[in-house]
Amino acid sequence: MMAAIKVESLELVFECGKNRLKVLDIPQWQVEGGEHFALFGPSGSGKTTFLNLLAGLLTPHSGRLKVCGHSLEDMPEAQRDRFRAQCIGYIYQNFNLLQGFNALENVLLGMTFGPRKGELKDAESLLNEVGLSHRYDFYPSQLSLGEQQRVAVARAMANRPQLILADEPTGSLDPKNRDAVLKLLKDACRNHGCTLVLVSHEREVISWFEKAIPFLELNRAFQPNVGMEP
Repeated sequence: MMAAIKVESLELVFECGKNRLKVLDIPQWQVEGGEHFALFGPSGSGKTTFLNLLAGLLTPHSGRLKVCGHSLEDMPEAQRDRFRAQCIGYIYQNFNLLQGFNALENVLLGMTFGPRKGELKDAESLLNEVGLSHRYDFYPSQLSLGEQQRVAVARAMANRPQLILADEPTGSLDPKNRDAVLKLLKDACRNHGCTLVLVSHEREVISWFEKAIPFLELNRAFQPNVGMEP
């Protein structure tokens, strides 16, 4: 199986006037197709920025970045948008559900920009899969935090992506719901054959993954403050 992610000499630099801040400096990293991989480290170490690069939301300053067989470093923005819609499912820490849409509509919206174009039966099937068959018509404000994250997982799966990127997906949940969502997420990725890359600062989350690496070891640009724990 080909590598789902391959990074070589990747650097990202933010420029503010005359100041240049190197945010990412990753010599090499690779994730094989179908693997479930966790990156852990403190806030501010560049984890979310790295996920945004993998999703094509940002472009690197230099280096090579290949995701799902696509080289992203020189890809124009419109092409990266199409790539993301077809290949990537993104799960946010704050869920990013649209408050004016119910659970079913939020999942259908996830299909809008991809090849599936809002197939109702598929959206219903995904909500059933995450245990929300009784919540189709419920709006985010009517759902618990755990239920909202389940909707976010279903939406991320809507276009049958090759890669799921999860940014602190359990950061707002209590331990019981955290474990339930992690099991659901890993099971869903396994059932659909998705590669999973998750970032977190919680060691309890990292313990769910056989493959994990401290982001401080991966990213040479970050210099943690004294006493800061990953």
